[in-house]
Amino acid sequence: MEEIKNRLRKFADERNWDQFHTPKNLVMALNGEIGELTEIFQWLDSDNSKLENLSDRDLARCKEEIADVFLYLVRLADKLEINLIKEGNNKIDINAEKYPIDLSKDNAIKYNQRDE
Repeated sequence: MEEIKNRLRKFADERNWDQFHTPKNLVMALNGEIGELTEIFQWLDSDNSKLENLSDRDLARCKEEIADVFLYLVRLADKLEINLIKEGNNKIDINAEKYPIDLSKDNAIKYNQRDE
């Protein structure tokens, strides 16, 4: 993660883009890239969205858009001094408490929308 974060910093510095990489602008760019990823799946049914049913072209587009999302997220986290690995692991721990296996297994209903 450090290597890619440093490559992104260098990439932005070499182009004098750091001035544009405010958290607000990075979130806006991230949202745009998520929109481009969404567009790939927009009119597919659930079965056709699975890996084994995606065309080579759509899979290639997914790889590119997912990379864009990832890179903007890494850059945003860097600007906000957020350790993505640490916070990702922390969120998994929080979700494990929110969604205990005995209440969540085979159940897609969100924890706060279930009848207790």
